[in-house]
Amino acid sequence: MKRAPSDRPAPAAAVPWGVRVAAEAGWRLLVIAATAWVLVQAVSAVRLLVLSLAAAILVAALLQPTVARLNRHGVPQWLATLLTALCGFVLIGLVGWFIVWQVMSNLESLSDRLQEGVEELKRWLLDSPFHITEAQIDNLTEKLSDGIRSMSDELTSAGIQGVTVILEFLTGVLLTVFSTLFLLYDGARIWKWSLKFAPAATRPALQGAGPLAWHTLTAYVHGTVIIALIDAVAIGVGIHILGVPLALPLAVVIFVAAFVPLVGALVSGALAVLVAFIAEGVFTALLAFLIVLGVQQLEGQILEPLILSRAVRVHPLGVILAVTAGGLLAGIGGAVVAVPLVAVANTIVSYLANRGDGRPHEPV
Repeated sequence: MKRAPSDRPAPAAAVPWGVRVAAEAGWRLLVIAATAWVLVQAVSAVRLLVLSLAAAILVAALLQPTVARLNRHGVPQWLATLLTALCGFVLIGLVGWFIVWQVMSNLESLSDRLQEGVEELKRWLLDSPFHITEAQIDNLTEKLSDGIRSMSDELTSAGIQGVTVILEFLTGVLLTVFSTLFLLYDGARIWKWSLKFAPAATRPALQGAGPLAWHTLTAYVHGTVIIALIDAVAIGVGIHILGVPLALPLAVVIFVAAFVPLVGALVSGALAVLVAFIAEGVFTALLAFLIVLGVQQLEGQILEPLILSRAVRVHPLGVILAVTAGGLLAGIGGAVVAVPLVAVANTIVSYLANRGDGRPHEPV
């Protein structure tokens, strides 16, 4: 006997409960993924603007305590902003000029030592227990020379693109400078103005989360500067004692590279070891490697937990994923801003989840 149509269950009721839950979750995940994709495309389209603003926020977080200190001593806001920003940008420019000057002045002697280092490495490989023949070394050298030659040809043919990159870089620098000035001079008012774009019901919670996010960012920037300075001084003094040339420029490079978490320390340390090998040979390079390894262990085991533990409560896996994602989306600039962005987002989400009702909240 057939069941009457009126006796049949509704289509939704006929679907198993687990399937309905999976479908509900699935379309919501699709909406989130689509929204994230649109945001990534929008950020990529205005990547220069986003990176310039992010760099300005980081620089402002570094310099803002100085502006506040000058204000407490009676210096007007505009004058404190101008003096602090001028000193900060002049110092950054001098550091960049110093690196270029040192490299260019030592380039010729470093090239001669490079040839000597290659010959020493070749002799060491021939005498090593790895059974490497001279023909294999010559073949590898030829392949490296061909690769360098082809890379030089590509760089030469891409001259117009190089000009475009330079223009974009200068534009980004100007945007960063002006944005930093406005953030230092009128940051609080800019934050209150930006809250107008949020729904009215969420403004009290966001207004409470803002100071905490800024506190996290300033603590991260200041802590990173301290750690980078310790790394640069320790490694720079170590390789200087070993007689490695360009020790001071290398220390500056190590300081700057420390702002790219994980990857920066690895690359700058490898560069120091490479210069030590080129200039002084295998034994000195091994000692330089031990110095770099020891300093990085000190940083990872003691300095970062001690200095950054309260500012950046992000798991190391989250740091790696953030740096990788930032690098893929926006290159080196994206890798630099990825971790502070995650740290700030973590602070905001934690505040909104725990005290998102607009109640006053004291920093912990």
